Amino acid sequence: MRPDLRGDLPQLGRCVVTVGTFDGVHRGHTEIVKRTVASARRLGLSSVMLTFDPHPAELIRPGAHPAVLTTIARRAELATELGIDHFRVVPFDAGVAQLGPTDFVRQVLVERLHIAEVVVGSNFRFGHRASGSVAALAELADRFGFTMTAADLVGVDDALSGPRLISSTFLRSCIEAGDVALARDALGRAHRVDGVIEHGDHRGRTLGFPTANLSFDRFAAVPADGVYAGRAVFLDEWGQADESVPLGAAAISVGTNPTFDVKQRRVEAHILDWNQDLYGRRVGLEFDRRLRGMVRFDGVDALVAQMKLDVEQARTG
Repeated sequence: MRPDLRGDLPQLGRCVVTVGTFDGVHRGHTEIVKRTVASARRLGLSSVMLTFDPHPAELIRPGAHPAVLTTIARRAELATELGIDHFRVVPFDAGVAQLGPTDFVRQVLVERLHIAEVVVGSNFRFGHRASGSVAALAELADRFGFTMTAADLVGVDDALSGPRLISSTFLRSCIEAGDVALARDALGRAHRVDGVIEHGDHRGRTLGFPTANLSFDRFAAVPADGVYAGRAVFLDEWGQADESVPLGAAAISVGTNPTFDVKQRRVEAHILDWNQDLYGRRVGLEFDRRLRGMVRFDGVDALVAQMKLDVEQARTG
């Protein structure tokens, strides 16, 4: 599904809507979306996912933009996979930020979307400075004549700290720590970083392990420095997966490459059994599990020996 970035929210008729940032589209979000889709089908209406861009934090607290788990295009892709009929993006500007809870519901949900039902998480906040609660939304639903459903939050078992509620903030902490396996459990799939392949130092080819250097958005949630087993996928012009030409398994390096005193932090992938030109192509790198930390080796021979081990581990899945 191509993301609809228009701010006018074209009329769809009566519909069932779920609204939120949905960064990550994690397992908690998935439950909310599934309930939205099921309710819409039961009522014979369209289902809508309504989200915002840029992240509200960037406007409210400039410079405080959180790491982005999923691009808008990726969120639209995942929404489609979950059965959502329409994916709508509200440009989050000063006008939207100033809307109080009542005005937000009246102007955005009722007047623009004509909702029959809204489905949110039990911790949902909305309106100016997040002043609206689920209880307030229930009162507004009665006032404006639609139904409100609040879904319970979903948890995941953290081996270190026990059960944890899944949230975008929790996922960012997992990825920042390099715990992509726990992030995978919380997401229900591997975390993916999207970008365009650009020229690097071309050092990998001379070592026998050519790498694709990924240029990514400055706000992207990139895992901690280290080497990871994962997978590479081609993306289409909208930034959504194009499985018509599979890329396959990859050993992914995140960091500054201390063996060669590289200062710039990079994300590079050696895509197994792939020898074609990727420069300028849109690619997504999925992080399945962490193999090791970033290490400074005594020489090239030691580095190459370790790279061989990394590739074999990435190949075995």
